[in-house]
Order: sequence, then structure tokens, then C-alpha cells
Amino acid sequence: MSIENLDREPLSKPELAALVATAIKPGSFVNLGIGQPTTVADHISAEAGVVLHTENGMLGMGPAAVGDQIDADLTNAGKVPVTELPGASYFHHADSFAMMRGGHLDVCVLGAYQVAFNGDLANWHTGQPDAIPAVGGAMDLAIGAKDVYVMMSLFGRDGKAKLVPSCTYPLTGVGCVSRVYTNHAVFEVGRPDGTVGVLGTWGISLDELSSRLGTELVTLEG
Repeated sequence: MSIENLDREPLSKPELAALVATAIKPGSFVNLGIGQPTTVADHISAEAGVVLHTENGMLGMGPAAVGDQIDADLTNAGKVPVTELPGASYFHHADSFAMMRGGHLDVCVLGAYQVAFNGDLANWHTGQPDAIPAVGGAMDLAIGAKDVYVMMSLFGRDGKAKLVPSCTYPLTGVGCVSRVYTNHAVFEVGRPDGTVGVLGTWGISLDELSSRLGTELVTLEG
């Protein structure tokens, strides 16, 4: 991908999901978190050799189900109707979490409220008194998967960045995130030298991005 793409708008949610799908290597076992990450399944072909796992107990999940494909008993962890691919299997919730905690997943894709430059993840609670905490299996995925990718909008409604020097919300995992996919840019975080790498930007310059994040960015090749 080009580093700066100033001649186009920020990525749409489907475009972002498609981009994440291209980063998943054939043969990977992958969990897609509730919400926006589940849409990545719609951009992974059955021939890609990627096995999708859902924490409610399924291996071999396919894209979202539509029309006559919908079976109310066949859903992902977010209760969205999904399809099954040839060879799909089902198992107890406890077995599913054993897979997550046991290091058997190559990649998980999660949403987030905040990600820190060092890879800390905050995605279960904003800390507000009226907020409803919902950690689910996120902590198990964050520490169990070999690679943790985050999908999120880069800026909140208040204009503040969600990629931050340090998280101000309660943590889900420490130093667990490796890549952050956003509508404006893709980042590598948790780098040994403490820098934040950027793989590409859309609708924003590197200079503006660096200024709004408050840190110097290191440009990387795809």
C-alpha cells in the first residue's frame, strides 16, 4: 500500500474489513471479535485456507448469512447469523476458551476504546459510572492469540485520538496489540524501540497525523 493517500476519503468500514482480511495469512486460525471485526469474515474466501473460530463454540465459520441461509441456531459470538464452511465443527464453550487461552489462535481481531503506543489494549469499559462493562472473552483472546489486531475509528466524536501514549480506560491486556487498523491509517504498535510505525494513511497527511497523535511516526513498508 502507498504510505500517503491524500487524494481519497478515509476508509469505509467495508474497505477496512477487506484490508484486514488481506493481512491474514493462509492457514491461520483466527478469531473475530464482536462488532466491526466480525465483518472481516465477509472478505475471506472459502479457498483462502483461513479457519475462523467463534468463542461460542465453532471452527470453520463462513461469511454472514443472508436470506434463506439464515439459521437462528447458527450464529457467531455477537449473535449474528453466519454460514458454515465444509468441515466446520462445534464444541463446548469451555473447549472454545481452552483454544483461546492455550495459544492455539494465530490472530484475533478486536475492537477497542483505546490502544496505547506500547500495545496496551482497553476495550471492555470506559470507566464511566453509567457504562456497562462487557469484557466477554476479550481478555482471553488478548493474551492467548499470537497476534492481536485492532479495528477501530482513529478519532472519537470529540476529535480525540484513540491511539494514545497510555490508556486512560481500564486495561484488557498489557502490551498485546501488534497492529491497529483504522479508517485513517494502519499502525504497528508495541515495537521494541518504542516507536509507532505507520503502514499507510487515507485522507490525512503524515504530518497532520503525527501532530494529532502527539508522537513522531516511523514509515514502514507493507
